[in-house]
Amino acid sequence: MTVGEAAVILTAGFWAGMINVVVGSGTLVTFPTLLLLGHSPLVANVSNNIGLVGGGITGTFGYRHQLTGHGHILRRLLPAAVLGGITGAVLLLILPDEAFRMIVPALVALGISMVVWGPALQRRTAGGRDPGTHYGRLATLTRLRLTAVLVGVYLLGVYGGYFGAAQGILLVGLMSVLTAEHIQSITGLKNLLTTAVNVIAAVTFLLVSPESVDWVVVALIAAGATLGGVVGARVGRRLSPLLIRALIVVIGLAAILRLLVFSE
Repeated sequence: MTVGEAAVILTAGFWAGMINVVVGSGTLVTFPTLLLLGHSPLVANVSNNIGLVGGGITGTFGYRHQLTGHGHILRRLLPAAVLGGITGAVLLLILPDEAFRMIVPALVALGISMVVWGPALQRRTAGGRDPGTHYGRLATLTRLRLTAVLVGVYLLGVYGGYFGAAQGILLVGLMSVLTAEHIQSITGLKNLLTTAVNVIAAVTFLLVSPESVDWVVVALIAAGATLGGVVGARVGRRLSPLLIRALIVVIGLAAILRLLVFSE
């Protein structure tokens, strides 16, 4: 690896770490970068996943205050995310990923739609009341909605462990539609859940297929993403909900374009 290539990977890791904290889909920066530099899809995916863990941890810490009061529901959501992450990581190692990657653009588009229309759906469901009220908050969800959230978190955990591009966008979209949580709270929950999936997938990769890890790539992405997570957390907490949703749409559309280009 040349110095120039190392600098490119380090920079990509920084941007991915920052984007992941604020929106999600940082993988759409680092994964294609690694492919362009000649790494195989499996090595790029596995090494990228492990490298982004540091950014997730610093980003989650930066949003720790947005998680206050969600301890009860997190005791349900975290196991669902972790089980999904294990399932997805194992599937990545035993199944070809071409078929799954073909549907990623559709999943990202679905996530964008959920984020865009989520507030309107929340207001309609709440009878016109402000989504910021306690109606439909995670702590007060009906059994049916809570089940839907848990199933969704598990399935997105599978997706995150398998490939993970824009998992954060999909989680934000899921909770925007099914709950009336504030966007900043949803972002904090998204950071914790996606980080949990990344950690458990990384452990699974290390235990089952350590030969798929390029440690130089991991170190460069980890260094960049960890710093990016710190910067992203400081910036993200100061952004308005409307701006955050706009960023999700812009980055989500860019992610779709990037995925379509790399699927050709």
